[in-house]
Amino acid sequence: MKNSLFKGLLLCVALLGFSFAQAQTVSGKVSDATGPLPGASVVVKGTTNGTQTDFDGNYTLNNVASDATLVFSYVGFATQEIAVNGQTTIDVVLLEDAQALDEVVIVGYGSTVKKEITTAVTSVSEEEFNKGVISDPTQLLQGKVAGLSIYNKGGNPNSTGTIRLRGISTIGGNTQPLVVIDGVLGQSLSNVDPSDIENITVLKDGSAAAIYGTRGSSGVILVTTKSGKKGQPFSVSYNGQYSASVIANQIETMGRQEFLAVGGSDLGSDTDWRDEVTQTAISSVHNIAAVGGTDDASYRVSMNFRDEEGILINSGFEQFNARTKLSGKLLNDKLRIDFNAALTQRDSEFGFNEALRYAVLYNPTAPIFGDDAPFAFNSDQFGGYFETLGLFDSFNPVSIAEQNQNYGTQSTVNYSIDFNYTFTDYLSAQLSIGEQNVKNQNRQYYPTTDFFRGNALSPFRKGRADFFTNEISNRTLELFGTFNKQLSDLVTLKFVGGYSWQETDYNEYFLQLGDFPPGVDFDFSNAIEVSQDLLEAGRIVANSGRNDDDRIIAFFGRMNLTIDDAIYVNASIRREGSSRFGSDEQWGLFPSAAIGADLNKYLELDNVNLLKARLGYGVTGAIPPGVGLSQTTFGVNNGANGFGSAATGLGNRAPNPGLKWEEKRELNLGFEFANDRLSATLDLYNRDIVDFITSVNIDAAANDGFSSQFQNGGELNTKGLELSVNYDAVKNETISYNTGIIFSTYKTELVENTGGDRVIGNLGSPGQNNTFLIRVTEGEEVGQIWGPVFSGDVDANGSPILVDVNGDGNLVTDQGSALADDVDFAVLGKGLPDFEIGWTNQVTFGNWDLNAFFRGAFGHSLVNNFRAFYEPRIGSQSSYNFVNTELARDDIRTAQFSSYYVEKADFFKLDNLSIGYNFKLDNSYIKNIRVSLAGQNLFVITNYTGSDPEPSLQDFGGGGVLAPGIDRRNNYFASTRFTLGLNVNF
Repeated sequence: MKNSLFKGLLLCVALLGFSFAQAQTVSGKVSDATGPLPGASVVVKGTTNGTQTDFDGNYTLNNVASDATLVFSYVGFATQEIAVNGQTTIDVVLLEDAQALDEVVIVGYGSTVKKEITTAVTSVSEEEFNKGVISDPTQLLQGKVAGLSIYNKGGNPNSTGTIRLRGISTIGGNTQPLVVIDGVLGQSLSNVDPSDIENITVLKDGSAAAIYGTRGSSGVILVTTKSGKKGQPFSVSYNGQYSASVIANQIETMGRQEFLAVGGSDLGSDTDWRDEVTQTAISSVHNIAAVGGTDDASYRVSMNFRDEEGILINSGFEQFNARTKLSGKLLNDKLRIDFNAALTQRDSEFGFNEALRYAVLYNPTAPIFGDDAPFAFNSDQFGGYFETLGLFDSFNPVSIAEQNQNYGTQSTVNYSIDFNYTFTDYLSAQLSIGEQNVKNQNRQYYPTTDFFRGNALSPFRKGRADFFTNEISNRTLELFGTFNKQLSDLVTLKFVGGYSWQETDYNEYFLQLGDFPPGVDFDFSNAIEVSQDLLEAGRIVANSGRNDDDRIIAFFGRMNLTIDDAIYVNASIRREGSSRFGSDEQWGLFPSAAIGADLNKYLELDNVNLLKARLGYGVTGAIPPGVGLSQTTFGVNNGANGFGSAATGLGNRAPNPGLKWEEKRELNLGFEFANDRLSATLDLYNRDIVDFITSVNIDAAANDGFSSQFQNGGELNTKGLELSVNYDAVKNETISYNTGIIFSTYKTELVENTGGDRVIGNLGSPGQNNTFLIRVTEGEEVGQIWGPVFSGDVDANGSPILVDVNGDGNLVTDQGSALADDVDFAVLGKGLPDFEIGWTNQVTFGNWDLNAFFRGAFGHSLVNNFRAFYEPRIGSQSSYNFVNTELARDDIRTAQFSSYYVEKADFFKLDNLSIGYNFKLDNSYIKNIRVSLAGQNLFVITNYTGSDPEPSLQDFGGGGVLAPGIDRRNNYFASTRFTLGLNVNF
């Protein structure tokens, strides 16, 4: 039904576009000094009758009166008006507009021309985005902005990438940048379809982000969506993509014969488990947009349909997104009203990453179904599937993927409306109101026959159903004024000042049911009926949470001073209050200042358009990671057996009315160069993050029974360098080739830590629960992988012989002594890269265009968990498969973590390659058609033996941001994708 609806909508939109086409009366060609200008606008003055030039700069326009005037325009060129005077052919050469060549860049609460920016800001346009099927907007930026790290290990379509801007910005709160969509703070990138995005600007340093105060501590991502243009003729466009994805790399394990040769248990079959739980994933994207404008209004309406499969069976999502953007003027053009609204509905099948994990370790001689076992096996109790009984952490991966359900829905609705009133040529005011509402519903079901989590062998509590629902409402109101005036021939002043109010409400509940009657077909619709029976039997778990007092209020101001069109001064201040703090420390003050100068204004160097130096300093804040952390907790104490009278008592967290703002203080020195073909930007920065907000253990005896408290304390220092270079290697009428490279490097040191020195990042079970991997020590670099060193030799028992690192003749390698002076541990690697690069290549030749993008990270290591657990040839684990990488040794027969399982994970990959062809059309109905073929993750050069060498920036196994570098066993497998695209403009 969905496909029929889509086809009907496409037909209606196409017919609507055709109805606007009229017969040809005037034609011609629009060019610049170097050749044709595709996409230039040609409009009959005073009407909406117009068109755009095709790839070769040609246009046709119908029903043009003989005394009409044509208006020719293109971004970066001066607009020209030419009287028709009865002509049927009009060619025009547009001249570059010097003023328009100064690109306008969106910054906080306004915009500025690029040459006047005094802070570290990078703007990425639609033409520079990554190509192919992009399921998450962060993928558009991956590898495009120096200092911005985006990694989604394995590429699970239902997860978003981990984003870090210049490394770790906090250890307790939100480490992700603030997202601002069309000026509205705190929006969700998942609510914007990548096809609707026109530009993304990243505010990187403290002086750029300080205007956003607390919310900008981890950086700011400003998203501008596509819109209609004033005087733009009505047009319709369609963008369709179809893609196929396959596993890019697999963890090497043994097949049946190899497994049996090393003593593996023979269960009579030959099964490739990874092949059984993975698939060639087919995905499609359809985007329809209608756009237009008059002298007083403009509009753009779009609809997007996405059907994305994952390479894991029963994983992926279907998404519908609709977005409307309207703009109009009233009151003699003094009042401009901009309205934006969007709806996103996503239905996801999350699947089970554990199916991929057990596909690696499950016995390759085991059958999929119990009926295929060569011995008597009661498969009915497992839904017909075979299971290996009596083994720890061993489950049939096909049973996990096929018997169980794991799905969810997310509904997001947001709107914003801006009222901008111009009082005079230099004074205006804007009122912005926005709201976003998100509702998530996740459901998991494990039937009574499921061995994985359904307790199939248990005499009670068989089966399990989990319900989780949360609702998030975010409202903003901002009022600010702008004063922009040239004070003299040499000085221009721009001042922005205003008020900001933000409030977030959050509600959640969780319900877990168990112990279903045999034969009950549970489908979530009968949850209430079933839960009533289970409640009486004590087979139900429920909890909920609510937060309706999370509020931020701020007053802000920013001044931009331009002197002699070459010296630029910027200063801002924001006073901000948050309800997350106690009464003593609710308000914080966040200032910034920056200065820049176009040195070439005075040096007048030949063939140089810009030579700018800039220096900026800014302070941003970070709020606590939750609400009410400055207060004590309360607990409900039930009566005997959980029933009877109940009493409310204090929890174990002590109040702290002095809990204050965490701060980030950043100094940035930048240099920019540009001539007609080469541009380059270099940034050097030093950043201090002080007064971490973290939970600290305290002495209960000395603190009225409280054993923990949220406190301020600790300091991180990060020093880094970022370089971006862009060069037009070839540029003529026949061919153009542009290449660009970005390079970034940083080092983060833990200067002070309130929690004290420790080792974090537990390796896990089986058998290595007390093995910790990452050292956290004051005065040392963050992300050090810490442990014993393998000598390369093995003793008679098959145990690796470890090195006496300190040479004292006493080998100390137990975890309890991990930080002792005499421990024989060493730094085995580090989880954060030494540097990252991105290399872009864009070629146009006639109607063809080619884009190739390479990306790499170097200097980081990964703890290969699959190898650490399943590579040793342990006889007692002969029912598990063995990892069989090129590093495997048959003589190691005990699992002992050491440097042997820490691998350098440097990589260089062809991340994106696309080739497209633009068809020349002599057609009154269709303006142009573009067909493209794209490949993503086409090859990777690396020595890492795991599935994906990309850095693991955060340990989701409990270590957090201070424990990068652990490649856990539940990661999604990386994939390679091929995409066929079609773009049609009516």
